[in-house]
Amino acid sequence: MATIRAAGIRGFALVVRQLGADPAPLVRSAGLDVAVLDHDDVPIADWRLAALLEHAAHELNCPDLGLRMAASHGLDTLGPLAVLLANCRTGADVLAATERYLAVHSDALHVDLTADPRGEPGVIALRYRGQHGSGAPPVQAMDAGIGFLHRALGLLFGTDYGLLGVELSYRPVAGAGCHRRFFGASVHPGAAESVLRVPAELLARPVAGAREGLREQAEAYLRTLLPPAGELTGRVRAVVDDFPVLGAMPLDTIAGLLAMHPRTVQRRLAELGTTYEKIVDGVRRDRARHYLTETHLPFHDVSARLGFAEQATFSRACHRWWGVPPRRVRAPGG
Repeated sequence: MATIRAAGIRGFALVVRQLGADPAPLVRSAGLDVAVLDHDDVPIADWRLAALLEHAAHELNCPDLGLRMAASHGLDTLGPLAVLLANCRTGADVLAATERYLAVHSDALHVDLTADPRGEPGVIALRYRGQHGSGAPPVQAMDAGIGFLHRALGLLFGTDYGLLGVELSYRPVAGAGCHRRFFGASVHPGAAESVLRVPAELLARPVAGAREGLREQAEAYLRTLLPPAGELTGRVRAVVDDFPVLGAMPLDTIAGLLAMHPRTVQRRLAELGTTYEKIVDGVRRDRARHYLTETHLPFHDVSARLGFAEQATFSRACHRWWGVPPRRVRAPGG
């Protein structure tokens, strides 16, 4: 099951309180710990987030809840990816960075470029997709996602970035006028895919205030979190990830499998801005997220599978990764 950082619902509490309600009971009713309201990096199963928004919209009689969520989010919702996007050179670079690194924020969401569904010359489409299987798209989550894509483009290129129209692969429950006001353009539900139709020249438009130094630093950091498979970091991570128990693979063993000397591996990883220990820690973090959000394994079993000598060490690692203990990452009753 895919996950999303809790930053994806950062605006939930504000929106709910503006509607005169308490967000905590709604969060609990979706099987989530209220820690998600305060800790951006806690991973949430994407289906739980969708269920939370649908339930809250129904309980609060607020059919445009997803759009309200989108309007409340700044670019910093994306965490370290926001720094890279704000310092890209052009729209094409923004799109490439989003496609490459959005998984750092959520492996459930996808944004890419596609042909204009209406075939208009000089027009392209930015496609937004969630991960909802073969069932009907979760309306509020889709509203929040494509609404935030629109907002992010406005923050990067100005509110007049050139949106020509919106196609939605679902039928919103809010009135058509609500979506037209939010997007400032025509909205067509029931389409094959959810896209924002924009001028092709947006790809060449510069990002105002972009700084090359910040861009390079941000991408270097993101590459340690999500390295290309062809790079040494990706190769080391792939080998580490093959071990069933993470405490069982010293660097000498990994280097031997890569046909490299251990000191060479250390030196080249340092040149790439990372270390073997950081890579192992990243694999541990990702496996911990999987075990805590997608399985019912007892905490002591999770700790053992991650190669920790004792459960207390695992708990300290969760505090370092997400700011909360394991029980607050796992949904109640997990």
